[in-house]
Amino acid sequence: MLEILWHGRGGQGAFTAARLLGAAFIQTESGFALAFPSFGPERRGAPIRAFTKLDKKPITNRSEIEKADFVIYLDDTLFPGEAAFAELKPNGKILLNTKETWEDEQIITIDGDCLATEILGRPITNTVMLGVISTLAPEITLDHLTAAIASYMPPKLQGKNIALIKAAAETISKEAHQ
Repeated sequence: MLEILWHGRGGQGAFTAARLLGAAFIQTESGFALAFPSFGPERRGAPIRAFTKLDKKPITNRSEIEKADFVIYLDDTLFPGEAAFAELKPNGKILLNTKETWEDEQIITIDGDCLATEILGRPITNTVMLGVISTLAPEITLDHLTAAIASYMPPKLQGKNIALIKAAAETISKEAHQ
């Protein structure tokens, strides 16, 4: 089972991204997905967590993820530094929206705020991180993500968000080859 833990703030779209990732995965041959949020105080800006579980067989465990293959931070002010590794499975990756760079190869960084502002006109980074995942998890392709966005997002948001996942994937691919 592939497990993804999302950290964000209310209004940043962590749960939307968790659901879109699940929707992308169920388009694969015999893919099953489960996505759900965990809220503290329900208000814009409050820290939230969301979870995505992906598997080739039905998912019966509906508990929160304790150890993930990917831990994603939509907001770097939520990143606890070294403590974040406690949420990772062995060989897991942390995806971090930040301007900073990290020398640890388990931490993949992208300036998602800048990329999202350039394409969306606002620093909403949830689909940026979907594009990053597509470069790291062979089970998730840009085609699957594009189809999920086309199915679940309002038409006026689809084009820019599809462009954003592609730009994020391209950015990460370029950085990997430098």
